[in-house]
Amino acid sequence: MDKLDALFDFNATALRVRAQRQEILAANIANADTPNYKARDIDFAASLKKALEANVASAANNAAVSSNGNMSLATTHGKHIPGGTGGVNEADLLYRPLIQGSVDGNSVDGEVERTAFVDNAIHYEANITMLNAQIKDMTAALSPTS
Repeated sequence: MDKLDALFDFNATALRVRAQRQEILAANIANADTPNYKARDIDFAASLKKALEANVASAANNAAVSSNGNMSLATTHGKHIPGGTGGVNEADLLYRPLIQGSVDGNSVDGEVERTAFVDNAIHYEANITMLNAQIKDMTAALSPTS
């Protein structure tokens, strides 16, 4: 079953990081008129790599599955910080470079944000399509031939 998990792990992790990026970009768009708001984004490739490494580390460290199905690292001391599933955290967020200054200190450029939002949505859909193709291939391989 570990190989089956590994087969789907990449696309599942990519979908999770893409969804988190979509939330960040949506927050930028929503705060386009907020004074002193600084546009944020992530480096998708670096965040995906970090998330995949966290998934491998949690599996290697005998991760315990909680009652709701979420993975968490087993801790051996009360002061240990429980690990997550390798998502994007505050340290991964980057400030978007200022393209054009504004009087109110807001760094959101609507066109840049909408373009990044649509690009991320297209990549998200592509990940779903690849995941569906993998599931169809797996189903075809497991079904008896007529």
